[in-house]
Amino acid sequence: MTPDAALPAEPPHCIIVSHEMTVVRGRGVLRPISTPPGALALVFDMGAASPSLTCVGADHVDQAMSNGEGARVALLLAPAVVDRIGGRFQPDAQTADIYYLPSELRAIALAVRDCERSGEAAEIYLAAKSIELIYETWTLLDGGNLTPMVFGADLSEADCRRIAAARRLVETRWREKLSLDTVAAECGLNREKLTRGFRQMFACSVTEALAEHRLTQASRMLLTTDLPVSCVGYENGYSNNASFTRAFGRRFGASPSDFRARHLAV
Repeated sequence: MTPDAALPAEPPHCIIVSHEMTVVRGRGVLRPISTPPGALALVFDMGAASPSLTCVGADHVDQAMSNGEGARVALLLAPAVVDRIGGRFQPDAQTADIYYLPSELRAIALAVRDCERSGEAAEIYLAAKSIELIYETWTLLDGGNLTPMVFGADLSEADCRRIAAARRLVETRWREKLSLDTVAAECGLNREKLTRGFRQMFACSVTEALAEHRLTQASRMLLTTDLPVSCVGYENGYSNNASFTRAFGRRFGASPSDFRARHLAV
């Protein structure tokens, strides 16, 4: 991703870094002259009351570039760029994800927005800062460390950050005997706000998210180990075999024993 000297000169607010990346900066509607084929977009909005990052797949790029009034920076990236940096997060072509913009990303985006260099010096500087911004953004996305914005909900940014922390707790400590009260207490929320906010942000309950992690891992263990069914259930947070069998049957449509026998017989 080095500047391509063979490409035509661009206006000050649109710089083609390579055939895989275009940087656009300005206020309000952002109109790139060139967009990589099948590009996804990262749009950093620094002019709003709550600075945000919008991450969109190919079907929503035009809409994301048109929505906004304040100062913004957009990175238009060919899908191969994400593959090259090893990012696990893959924006869906038909969705748009909006996050609170953390201070570490905002500082880099401001450096891109406020660059006053011109000519080749500007291209080199913006290419370097944009690559840094891509890398740091995907590090946070892959780690689940960006907080989703929830519109039309009675949740503050602080509440959203605590609920996101609850989600990370579920994803990392699902083997433990976690209860709703335990998760709420560790994340600094009351039970009611956690219950309501978790569903608003993630379209499922804490219990459902916890069960999904436990049962997915249990299904893998049934197929890759010789452990008895009761041991598999216990290893994945179920205190007795009956509760594990009921939960597994609701999720996979078969008992753990039948699930194992059916898949190993194929």
